[in-house]
Amino acid sequence: MKSVAVITPCLNAERFIGRCLSSVAAQRSERLRVVHYILDGGSSDGTQREVRGYLNGETFFISAPDKGPPDAINKGFAMADCEFVCWLNADDEFSPGSLERGAAALAENPDASMCFGKCPVIDGSGAEIRRWLTAFKWFCASFSSLRLLQTVNYVPQPAALFRAASVREAGELRTDLRAAWDYDFILRMFRTGRAVRIDAVQAYFRWTPESISGRNFVLQMKEDFAVAARDAGMWSPRIWVHWAGGKFVAALYSLISMRRRLAAAGGRSAP
Repeated sequence: MKSVAVITPCLNAERFIGRCLSSVAAQRSERLRVVHYILDGGSSDGTQREVRGYLNGETFFISAPDKGPPDAINKGFAMADCEFVCWLNADDEFSPGSLERGAAALAENPDASMCFGKCPVIDGSGAEIRRWLTAFKWFCASFSSLRLLQTVNYVPQPAALFRAASVREAGELRTDLRAAWDYDFILRMFRTGRAVRIDAVQAYFRWTPESISGRNFVLQMKEDFAVAARDAGMWSPRIWVHWAGGKFVAALYSLISMRRRLAAAGGRSAP
């Protein structure tokens, strides 16, 4: 039987963690063992109450101070003893059967270090948003390579599954980064082996104004550029394409954020 360890870092995640946990529990089958480690940084809301109903011999809840999500994920990876590993943030969700598809893809491609699939963006109510962004990233995925990944951050982390041996080779997630630690890690994973593309929706990434990407999109673009430059070299032409793209995306997100604030001030819902 194949086995997958899922790490969920969380802190005051009461609002969405129930849907996250339910989507992980639904991945278990006679063909796939799924071990779920929930690493809580010391929540003061109802997170523990939401988690309690999911605890069993394969789902573990650990609450202790940490240095942020990458630190919690590193601790989870250290505990995991499964063939494949991944992490799913408390506000994201797996699609039905995604882990079984991912485990099968990696079993069929022993030279691959990871796999990834489609990952629609959803809002707080679960409605899909930013379809243009999902379509653009999936178009880039058709030409997947390390060089392209250094140019465009197109791999959706919630929809990625990693071979545990390759994770150990890539090393721990960087805890000095606030927003681009997943991009940095995936770049290093690409250097341990190729990535298999799965033509299916594997997960859903939830975007809200309060999420890490919602609050820190300018910082994320800055850190993304620094991470890509470190990996490819500062004077690589593709790094400056990355820089220009990051500036465009940051400006676009700033415009969307401004429209949302104006709409809220006028008592309307922003598009």
